[in-house]
Amino acid sequence: MTRLFSARLRSTAAALALGAAAVLAFAGAASAEPKVLATVNGQPITEEELAVAMADIGPGLPQKLEGAARQKYVLDYLIDLKLAAAKAQAEKLDQSPDFAKKLAYYRDKLAMEELLGSIAKAATTEEAERKAYDEAAKAEPPQAEIHARHILLPTEDDAKKALARVKAGEDFAKVANELSKDTAGDGGDLGWFTKDRMVPEFSEAAFKLKKGEISDPVKTQFGWHVIQVEDTRTKTFPPFEQLKDQAARYVAQKAQSEAVGSLHAAAKIQLFDADGKPIAEAPTVPAPAPAPAPAQGEKPKN
Repeated sequence: MTRLFSARLRSTAAALALGAAAVLAFAGAASAEPKVLATVNGQPITEEELAVAMADIGPGLPQKLEGAARQKYVLDYLIDLKLAAAKAQAEKLDQSPDFAKKLAYYRDKLAMEELLGSIAKAATTEEAERKAYDEAAKAEPPQAEIHARHILLPTEDDAKKALARVKAGEDFAKVANELSKDTAGDGGDLGWFTKDRMVPEFSEAAFKLKKGEISDPVKTQFGWHVIQVEDTRTKTFPPFEQLKDQAARYVAQKAQSEAVGSLHAAAKIQLFDADGKPIAEAPTVPAPAPAPAPAQGEKPKN
């Protein structure tokens, strides 16, 4: 699922997904007579303004700032905003060419967010989410997983000596902590992993073992391993309800990416070099998807 929801999206759409979602979240909050929360020199601050400010600065606030304290912080911010804005206008700082340029930029930015928000809202249906989920589930059928430990040593003789100790009754984790060259430590614990997570020689040996069994020394590019399998299970794809939010984000970002791509395709765009001479536009190359993060309990390949 991680691989699907790490699909290559246009950076513009992806970067704005959060902002657009926040705008949508408060789009329905408007009412005919919004509640006034405060006044500044007679100018009201309403619940609607608080919602907009919360969408803007809320994600950057400390998580521990919750409930009424969070609302109070944003309301105080709005009061400061009103006071500072009034002072700036009185000094005509909002009439400079630089201000006009910034105002034009933010107008375009907000318009783009509104467009992307409407696209996301239209695209994010139960049917589209389930389709994305089903495609991801189909790409990841159930797989065998094992939970194993290992002791990594530089030579076969060293590995045989370690194996003799655990077969004689010593605790595997204790011997691993004492002898293993694996810097991860923790008694050689590798957590849960599927066969493709480890180098082939290691996986071939490990997946032949049953629960509680210990391997003979196994050679890989990293050295000699003694492997103990602690448990086995079948890794199944998480249910739709667990991944619904990820599916919704994927569907929304995919729709936004496609929309931005269509706008590019329909537009005539000319780039210029430092001397003002026209240059050919380079072909658009999608940004590479980030490497999928290991699932909980999994480790990178040995």
